[in-house]
Amino acid sequence: MRRLAIIIRPVPPPEPDEDTGPLWKRLVWFLGLCVAGIVVVGGVAYTLRSLPFMG
Repeated sequence: MRRLAIIIRPVPPPEPDEDTGPLWKRLVWFLGLCVAGIVVVGGVAYTLRSLPFMG
């Protein structure tokens, strides 16, 4: 049987004493993901709302 190619290599979680990076950078990532989620949900909702009027 063929094995699937691993496209994304798993990254282990950081050790307890390892630096995770600056707080501002993590907050910017969190804010960006929140805004992207809101945009996607709004786009899907707007598309579904306009479907009855498309025909």
